[in-house]
Amino acid sequence: MIETPYLLFLGDAPDQLAAKVAQGIKDWRPENAVGQYRMEGCKADLGLADMDLAEAKAAGAKTLVIGVANRGGLISPAWKKVLVAALEEGFDLASGLHNLLRDEPDLVAVAEATGRSLHDVRVPEVKYPIASGIKRSGKRVLAVGTDCSVGKMYTALALDAALREQGIKSTFRATGQTGILITGAGVPLDAVIADFMAGSIEWLTPDNDDDHWDIIEGQGSLFHVSYSGVTMALIHGGQPDALILCHEPTRTHMRGLPGYTPPTLEALRDIALPLAQVANPACKVVGISVNTQHMSEDEATAYLADLEASMGLPATDPYRFGAAKLAAALAAL
Repeated sequence: MIETPYLLFLGDAPDQLAAKVAQGIKDWRPENAVGQYRMEGCKADLGLADMDLAEAKAAGAKTLVIGVANRGGLISPAWKKVLVAALEEGFDLASGLHNLLRDEPDLVAVAEATGRSLHDVRVPEVKYPIASGIKRSGKRVLAVGTDCSVGKMYTALALDAALREQGIKSTFRATGQTGILITGAGVPLDAVIADFMAGSIEWLTPDNDDDHWDIIEGQGSLFHVSYSGVTMALIHGGQPDALILCHEPTRTHMRGLPGYTPPTLEALRDIALPLAQVANPACKVVGISVNTQHMSEDEATAYLADLEASMGLPATDPYRFGAAKLAAALAAL
C-alpha cells in the first residue's frame, strides 16, 4: 500500500499538461495532496502550497509522488538530488513512469539504507490472458479521444460520480498511472505486453450485474501515431456498449506531434464506432465530452450548444458543468 497523504513532485515540468498525474490526484483526491514541490524552471502550478521536504514532512506527507508524465516516462537526472533527499528525509517514493524506481541503483541503495519503500505503479502484477472476445454480462462505457490528454480520465471519473448520484451501479476502472494512484487499483495498460493488452481489459471488466456500468478509463487516441495501440486494446478488450467522444478544441496540433492536425469529432465517431462494433455490434456513441479549460464560460456554453445541434448528441465539459447529461444518456440505453 502507498501511504498517504502525498507531496506532489512537479520537478521541472515544462507546462501544465506535463504535470497531469499530479493534477489528477489534486483534483480527485484533494485530501491526499498536502502540497507541491517545484524545481527551478517548473512551468506547472497546481495551486497548492509550495513546500520543501521538511515543510511537507511536518505537514504530515508520507510519500513523494512523481506527478510528471513526460514523453518516454523517464526519471530525469535533474530530479535525482531531490528524490535521494526525500528518501533521507523519511519519505517513500511513488512513480508511474516507465523508467522504474527499482531500476535506479542509487535510489535502491538509499531506500535500503533508510528503510523506505519504492512504489512503481506502472508494473503489471497479474498474468493477464489473451483476449477471448466472449461477450460478458454487465454494461461498459469507454471514453475515446481526438488526441492524448484531452480529458478521458476526468470524463470517466465525473461520469462515475454522476451515475452514483443517480443511484446507478457504477465502477471506475483505471487503466493508467494516474487512475491507479487515485483509486488504488487497475491495469497499467501501456506496460502490458501487446498480445495481452486486450485480455487485460477483459480481466479488468469481468461479468457483472446487468444494470451495472463499468466506466473504463480511456488512453491514447486512434489518431495519435505514438499511442494508438492502447486505444485499440481498450476498444476491443472493453467491448463497450457506449462510447463518449472527448475533445480539446483549442489545440493546433496533436500532443507531441507538431506535424499532425487533430481530427474532427465527426472523424473520431466514424472511425471509433465501427471498430468498437467489431467486438460489440450493439455499441453506440452516446455523448461528447469537451475540455473547455482554455475557453471562457460563454465561449464554452456556445461551443457545446453548437455541437449538440450539429451532431445530435449531448455535449458537456464534465469537470466544469458536470456529467449529468452523459449519465442520462447511459441510463436511457
